[in-house]
Amino acid sequence: MKPLLLIVSLLFSTFAWSAPKSELWPYWNQSNEIHQEQISHQDWQQFLDRYRVKQGQNALVRYQAVSTEDKAKLKHYIKRLEQLNPLNYSKAEQYAYWVNLYNAVTVDLILDAYPIKSITKLGGLFSFGPWGDDVVVVNEKSLTLNDIEHRILRPIWQDPRTHYAVNCASLGCPNLQPDAFTSDNTEPLLEQAAREFVNSNKGVLVTNNKLQLSSIYQWFAVDFGTEQQLLQHLDLYRTQPVTNTHKISYDYDWSLNQANERSR
Repeated sequence: MKPLLLIVSLLFSTFAWSAPKSELWPYWNQSNEIHQEQISHQDWQQFLDRYRVKQGQNALVRYQAVSTEDKAKLKHYIKRLEQLNPLNYSKAEQYAYWVNLYNAVTVDLILDAYPIKSITKLGGLFSFGPWGDDVVVVNEKSLTLNDIEHRILRPIWQDPRTHYAVNCASLGCPNLQPDAFTSDNTEPLLEQAAREFVNSNKGVLVTNNKLQLSSIYQWFAVDFGTEQQLLQHLDLYRTQPVTNTHKISYDYDWSLNQANERSR
C-alpha cells in the first residue's frame, strides 16, 4: 500500500502545481452591447450578508450555520443563472455573471460536502479538487469551474485582477468580496480586492531578507508578466513598496475558509 500512497501523493502534488492555461472558448466571446438590462444577484448578496464574515486578514464563510432554506435559495440562484443566456448581455454584465456564478457554485460544492477540511478533497480519486468536474449547464453546454475561469474569464477579459475576484474557498485564496459583482461595481470591487490581497500576508509577505508571494503569482505568471512587471503590479497596490526581491518563495494555504460561530 505504501508505494500506491506515494504515487497518489505525487499525483496530487503534480495537480496542485499545474495551473490550467488560458485558452479561449470562442463561443463565449460574443455579447449584445445594446442590451442594457442588468442581471439580479440579490440572492447571492443576501447569502454574503448572512454568512461571510471578516476575521483578521481573511474573509471566512460560516458554512456550518447556513440554513436548509438558504442552501435551497443558493441552488435556486445558480439554477436561475444557468437558465439565462449571458451572450444576450453586455460584456460588463457578463463579467459579473461569470464571477458570481463561479463563486456561488464553489460555496455550493462546499456546502454539499460539508464538513470538509479542504476543497482539494473534492473531485474523484485522482483529482485535486472539483475544478475539472461539470458543475453547471449554460446554453446547453456543460461547464466546469476551470472552463469559467480559464476558457472564459481569463482569455476574454485578460485582466490579472480576475485572480482576485474568483474564490476557491481556501485561506490562501484572495478573499471572497462582501459585495456581489455587478456591471456597475466591477471596477472598484476589483481594485478593492487587489489592494486587499496584495497588502495581506497571504499575498505578499516581507520578512527580514526574504520575500514570500502567493503561489498565484507563480501559477499564473503569464497573466502578470515578467518579474519586473509583477513587482510593478504589486507596488501599484502596496502601501509599502516590495523589497528583497532577490529571494522569492511561494506559498499557498489550501485550508477551508471556514468561520467558527464566534466569527460573526
